[in-house]
Amino acid sequence: MFGKIGRNDPCWCGCGKKYKACHMAYDEKLKDFKRQGYVVPRRKLIKKPEDIEGIKRSAVINMACLDAVGEAIRPGMCTQEIDDIVSKVTRDMGGIPAPLDYEGFPKSVCTSINDVVCHGIPSEDEILEEGDIVNVDCSTILDGYFSDSSRMFLIGEVQDDWKQLVADVKESVQIGLDHVKPWMPMGHMSHAIDEFCQSKGYEVVREIGGHGIGLEFHEDPFVSYVLHEDEGMIMAPGLCFTIEPMVNMGRHDVLVDEDDEWTVFTEDGSPSAQWEVQLVVTDTGYEVLCS
Repeated sequence: MFGKIGRNDPCWCGCGKKYKACHMAYDEKLKDFKRQGYVVPRRKLIKKPEDIEGIKRSAVINMACLDAVGEAIRPGMCTQEIDDIVSKVTRDMGGIPAPLDYEGFPKSVCTSINDVVCHGIPSEDEILEEGDIVNVDCSTILDGYFSDSSRMFLIGEVQDDWKQLVADVKESVQIGLDHVKPWMPMGHMSHAIDEFCQSKGYEVVREIGGHGIGLEFHEDPFVSYVLHEDEGMIMAPGLCFTIEPMVNMGRHDVLVDEDDEWTVFTEDGSPSAQWEVQLVVTDTGYEVLCS
């Protein structure tokens, strides 16, 4: 996991400094956490400064896609139109839609309406109606760097409790961000999200969560939102991942569409909401890279 490097050898991060002047103390800290039984990130999960800059460039496209969707989305629009917007903006700006053909996914973006938790497939037959809530989950590749974020959109006049769900889930993401502290277990963040959502009467989906990202679409760790405070990977500076709790107004149980094998629904038919941001842990907290 760590590999043996001499004190005066070049640091593994490629900065050109000697190991002792760069990441030696960092690695010793991780080794100490590992000895205590914690899960710690491998070196390949720690993003270098040039990686962070590459992810940020990719994120410019990703956020532009969601901005364009926000300007166009309306009642009577089919979700294929959302896919068309994301595909055009992404390619016009030099990027590649990450979902397209990923493990067989047929479209450039995910559109998840009402009781669809995630991975909704855009279609000309799926029409947005007054009162719907929809999650648009966008992911972009630029020069080998991956960015990922999603936003909720209210279609016309939405009933108050559904509107509140959307607002509360957005607040839960900020609560999670407030609990991203370097050298703390990921459960410190996850537990805060779950506790807040439970206080509102909601349940967080267990089977699907966030993920590491940057050089690949899905990297370690799996980011659960139902961890205890002392569980999960250590949030070491340089670790890049998403916070994207999927929160149901009813029970947390979900099921996958047997026909398309992608679309995830709430089992009880209750509405679900999700917001997603991508961040990197820093020496003092975090930096949001994509939102």
